[in-house]
Amino acid sequence: MEHHITQELIEDYCASLAEDEKAAGTIAKYRRDLTAFANYLDGQSVTKESAAGWKNDLISRHYAPRTINSMLAAVNSFFKYAGWNIRIKFLRVQHQLFRDASREMTRKEYDRLLTTARDSGQERLTLIMETLCATGIRIRELRDITVEAAQRGKATVSLKGKIRTILLSTKLCRKLLKYAKKQKIAAGEIFLTGSGKSISRRQVWFELKRLCKAAGVEASKVFPHNFRHLFATIFYRACKDIARLADVLGHSSIETTRIYLTVSGTDQARQLDRLGLVS
Repeated sequence: MEHHITQELIEDYCASLAEDEKAAGTIAKYRRDLTAFANYLDGQSVTKESAAGWKNDLISRHYAPRTINSMLAAVNSFFKYAGWNIRIKFLRVQHQLFRDASREMTRKEYDRLLTTARDSGQERLTLIMETLCATGIRIRELRDITVEAAQRGKATVSLKGKIRTILLSTKLCRKLLKYAKKQKIAAGEIFLTGSGKSISRRQVWFELKRLCKAAGVEASKVFPHNFRHLFATIFYRACKDIARLADVLGHSSIETTRIYLTVSGTDQARQLDRLGLVS
């Protein structure tokens, strides 16, 4: 029996992802990857050989190994959904020992962003950055930062079927409640738009990109998830407990947490120099 990828089948699959509460960004990425595979096939049937051929095509076009594997994961997931007995083998990638410094936000850069936002009167953006960096939550979890959570000193965060409790520092709670009172928010979500809706990831991203220019921080380093990375780095330096950090971040696997703790290439080079093994 021949298998063919159709746009209708792709949309049915994406609808199933939405039912599983996958993030909109994840669904959009999977749709792009499946469409790219379908375009490669150009009407041909899906076989193990044609699927492997697509992988080789991606390699020949110099896609990064991790990018290729993420695209293969999307296609393999689709095969499973469709009930097709086909699976593409992933590329074997050695665990990366250091991060690209051009995408790593430092504590000094974080402080510069805060100062610039505060000095320019961007109170909401300042507090959003502090909340993301002081808790390690994802941008989509900002909706769980409520007046009630600030009053209790802890927030119950729910995402992807997982529920966890995030402790909020006393200082952060004071700032959140002060801001809510100023905005006349008596209950519920604290970070809202002018029309009273939940602030979106896109809106935060837009404000951050505009801020980084004013703060003199590279745009490649300023995106919501990098505040989570900075939190993880600082938290681990303080407690040296990767299992505890994994719990705080809501990771099911410590291997995922390890990715957050890789140092920059510059830091690793500095560590190598301190070994004193070259006279």
